[in-house]
Amino acid sequence: MIRKLSILDRSRTREGHPAPQALRDTVELARTAEELGYHRFWVSEHHSVPGVAGSAPTVLAAAVAGATHRIRVGTGGVMLPNHQPLVVAEQFGVLESLFPGRIDMGLGRSVGFTGGIRRALGRDTGDADRFEEQLAELLGWLDGTQRAHPEVHARPAEGLRIPAYVLATGEGAGIAARAGLPLVVGDLRARGRVSEIVRAYREEFRPSARAVEPYVVVSGTVAVAATEEEARRILVPEAWALAHSRTRGSFPPLRPAQEIEALEMTPKERELYEGALAGHVHGTEDRVAAELSEVADRTGADELLVTTSTYDRTALLDSYARLARIAGL
Repeated sequence: MIRKLSILDRSRTREGHPAPQALRDTVELARTAEELGYHRFWVSEHHSVPGVAGSAPTVLAAAVAGATHRIRVGTGGVMLPNHQPLVVAEQFGVLESLFPGRIDMGLGRSVGFTGGIRRALGRDTGDADRFEEQLAELLGWLDGTQRAHPEVHARPAEGLRIPAYVLATGEGAGIAARAGLPLVVGDLRARGRVSEIVRAYREEFRPSARAVEPYVVVSGTVAVAATEEEARRILVPEAWALAHSRTRGSFPPLRPAQEIEALEMTPKERELYEGALAGHVHGTEDRVAAELSEVADRTGADELLVTTSTYDRTALLDSYARLARIAGL
């Protein structure tokens, strides 16, 4: 069993509950996570996605940190190609200054997922290919070693120790290894692929001032309930949202599981929906404990970052409480 557990919340909107409520739900979930003994609480960055309210992760991280006392708070992640590294350094410098010793800087290499979003951000798909260069610049702003912009300093960030993490699949894992940074990799539906990425990362890892040895965080959806059926129903709203997005081009707010189960689906929708339900870690406490032990054995992960979203907040909170109990938090 992976004993260090953390949460990434994407501030998913729910039918009948608008985006402002989703953001308040995220802050409230962070308070609960702290009470349950979770190690970190991260928030994400998505732009112009109808079903996701979290578009400004450093702003939301500030709200989360201000509402909690001990839990580490960070981003999962800031999509670095969307931003100037100097501005990212400054933002995390402010966070670390206000909440010293509690801030994590999780960084990803994605850009906006449509051409319209990328144009609005002033970016294009090629910017993702510059992630390694941007990462080096960002780290240079933090430790004062950047030389591309003489006499410019990232205040108040310069000189602060802000842990950095690379969210990665494929090539991103190599970037994390070369930079000597911890790796965050998912998802657990493809455990064989995750294991291969982790193996390659460990083999290529170069010790750095930020990490002397590899550190692996595996991420994925985990649902725990009193019965297998109840745990599966936690997965239903997100699975349907994914199927809907792939057939209709729009990622919708989450709907109640009972509504989705009563829907008439086309064969294609049914195929996508069932596929989106498959492979996640879910079930009773005993079953989930066994599955997570298998994940730990296959990956040697140091930490598990749970990314579960659902319509029923009571079921979600119960799932997180049961997972904490499994891990002995």
